[in-house]
Amino acid sequence: LQVFLVEKTGRRSLFLAGLMGMLISAVAMTVGLVLLSQFAWMSYVSMVAIFLFVIFFEVGPGPIPWFIVAELFSQGPRPAAIAVAGFCNWACNFIVGMCFQYIADLCGPYVFVIFAALLLVFLLFAYFKVPETKGKSFEEIAAVFRRKKHPAKAMTELEDLRGSEEA
Repeated sequence: LQVFLVEKTGRRSLFLAGLMGMLISAVAMTVGLVLLSQFAWMSYVSMVAIFLFVIFFEVGPGPIPWFIVAELFSQGPRPAAIAVAGFCNWACNFIVGMCFQYIADLCGPYVFVIFAALLLVFLLFAYFKVPETKGKSFEEIAAVFRRKKHPAKAMTELEDLRGSEEA
């Protein structure tokens, strides 16, 4: 289902929607935990926020970086870029898993404020720096990073090799 959704809506918009949903869910979890002692029904708000947080993660920030990393790099450095991205992903998962309880003990009901702040930074970064990669060649995506108005003509590796032989 995710593959069809990504191809229909685009990587960037789905990624941004997932980050925004996670940000709103983190704020809702914080509000639910802070007001839990005053209103018993806030436990339901917290539970719904947790479920929504996971759903939005699975829609955007979970799978989309794998698509984008594979599309941002040309064939040569792509395996190394995917390896670095995978290492960063699992290292961050490990750090959050190992440290969450200590951070929760330290911050109390405000523990998800940290996640909300990080999500806001990631959302702003993705909004301003991450291009849409759907239906674009590597050359077109690279041109976006170079800030060219007219992307270079897409060239296959065989055409590139022929050009270097003629020179």
